[in-house]
Amino acid sequence: MKQYWTAFTNQFSSDMGIDLGTANTVVYVRGVGIAFSEPSVVAMDKSSRRVLAIGREARDMVGRTPSNIIAVRPMKEGVIADFEVTEKMIRAFIKKAYKRKGVMKPRVLIGVPCGITPVEKRAVIEAASQAGARETYLVEEPIAAAIGASVNIEEPNGHMVIDMGGGTTEVAVISMGGIVVSKSVRIAGDEFDEAIIAYCKKNYNFLIGERMAEKIKIDIGSAYPFEKERHIKVSGRDLVTGFPKTFSLTSAEVRDAFSESLNTIVDAIRFTLEKTPPELSADIMKTGILLTGGGSLLYGLDRLLWEETNIKIQRADDPLSCVALGTGKMLDKIESLTLTPSKSIRWKQMV
Repeated sequence: MKQYWTAFTNQFSSDMGIDLGTANTVVYVRGVGIAFSEPSVVAMDKSSRRVLAIGREARDMVGRTPSNIIAVRPMKEGVIADFEVTEKMIRAFIKKAYKRKGVMKPRVLIGVPCGITPVEKRAVIEAASQAGARETYLVEEPIAAAIGASVNIEEPNGHMVIDMGGGTTEVAVISMGGIVVSKSVRIAGDEFDEAIIAYCKKNYNFLIGERMAEKIKIDIGSAYPFEKERHIKVSGRDLVTGFPKTFSLTSAEVRDAFSESLNTIVDAIRFTLEKTPPELSADIMKTGILLTGGGSLLYGLDRLLWEETNIKIQRADDPLSCVALGTGKMLDKIESLTLTPSKSIRWKQMV
């Protein structure tokens, strides 16, 4: 009787997968595909805590709001930093993706970092449930990213995935549908932005905002030298005079600012490779390393990692959407689960 009721309710709800990222949230709706990708930002009234804007509209307000309005990024380093605001953000995203009224609430599958703690897991589950999810499942992001990139992880072969988002970099070796070895470091795209801000402050006594730092990263940021070095005009405030000012920053300087963060990521990869069983190491030498996530778009990252590991590096065709696409493929098999909701699930439990 229970399975008939489940089948009946599923006809009236649209399951969705959410890549709940520090910088961006990507939502996949079953039967539709990627519904949208929005910045993980909420603008709200400081005194009443009333939400004024969410997503791209709120992102445009960062650094430009009056004193009574704050633009908040409720996710930090891949986990919930502000529970109340995260719940409101998830609720808005579910409402935007799930347009049907008066029918069953959706089941939601959310990608989370490998290094997430039990307390942080419960926070994600609780936030999704309060936001309107009928059932909430969690999946480790490297698993979802690999599936989204069309990697066959069911076979007893080793695959290495590096998922670099806004808040965390996940390094994992996957075989037979599960993670064999993993390392999660809370250094990724946001850390690169902060490194640029710190570099300008230390070397030029110059203060720039988050949006300017992100523009610098996108325009001239690199992990490996360009064929012809680039430069960009930077606008901000002179900390000595207090006046607005512009100056020129080179790609070599930005790369120097990134060096410490990149070294930490390389060390995480080395650690993971050292802990990998020899049989799977041989597989990785053949299959290479897969790069996913928005952070993987950093120019020259593949070349740097190839020189450091001597293993071929391949960037996914759509690195920004891999985790969300992976949750979508898992949703197609979610009926085969025997687990209760609000538990982490693995691909091998679904095939």
